[in-house]
Amino acid sequence: MHTVWKGAISFGLVHVPVKMFSATEDKDISMRLIHRDCGSTVSYIRKCPTCEIEVDWNAIVKGYEYEKGRFVLFEKEELEQLSDDATKTIHILDFVALEEIDPIYFQKTYYLSPDQAGGNAYNLLLEAMRQSGRIGIANISIRSKSSLAAIRVIDDCLAMETIFYPDEIRSVSQVPGLPETVNVNEKELTMARMLIEQLSTPFEPEKYTDEYRARLMDAIQHKIAGEDVRVAPEQQRTNVIDLMAALQASLEAVKLPPDAPGSLDSNPSSGAAKADDSDTGSDEAAKDDLAGKTPRPRKAKGKDSSSKETVS
Repeated sequence: MHTVWKGAISFGLVHVPVKMFSATEDKDISMRLIHRDCGSTVSYIRKCPTCEIEVDWNAIVKGYEYEKGRFVLFEKEELEQLSDDATKTIHILDFVALEEIDPIYFQKTYYLSPDQAGGNAYNLLLEAMRQSGRIGIANISIRSKSSLAAIRVIDDCLAMETIFYPDEIRSVSQVPGLPETVNVNEKELTMARMLIEQLSTPFEPEKYTDEYRARLMDAIQHKIAGEDVRVAPEQQRTNVIDLMAALQASLEAVKLPPDAPGSLDSNPSSGAAKADDSDTGSDEAAKDDLAGKTPRPRKAKGKDSSSKETVS
């Protein structure tokens, strides 16, 4: 793997020289822009609209637009002086529990290996973090980009994940159209919980594949072979109007054998069917609906049991 950064991890007075390698790779299929008439690739030109000339890289500086059409300019050397990149240090600030960090914060993962004669210090930090169950929160600057980072153990390797700063995370209050209150039909909720339970499984990342990439590569190979490729458009799903019918159909589609854990016919004390005594009637009614039976009547609990909510 290509080394993308060299520096050190510091925690307290301990200094651990490390090399950094990208832990992930982009599998997107890259395509060039082609002039349809002659088949030549289309190039990007850095052109000044005022001088009407092509601009060389050595004549370009960076600028911040503080007002419309007005910029403050920075030379490369000025930006380098402002950056912490010169220190080449991943400075661990705190150790925290991984489960305390919401996944929204994570950006990109890197592997860290010991550099120079830093093997002993590297192994010490790795094993200490493994036994503590904690991860390190650090500051780092890569290519003049400052970032927070999480240092953790993956197998027998230290890994670093860059994470967003808190002010880079948008508040959910900015999302339009969110309901002010959450009101759901208890019977539908019970069936949804049963469906989630039956679809629940241990995470096995190897079973997930990029189906679009596979189809695109297949189309590329067919075109190379001189075949004309035509793909029928996928039928768009219509909006679900009858939510209860959709839940019942979904449950039927994933229905497990009667003796399987979490199946509808298994012990109701297990899986999603397990609920408080107050939910027992809802579970039984959901099962009756699934089996095509008439639900058993239930007593109203402080409200009109005949009332139904409209779900769109």
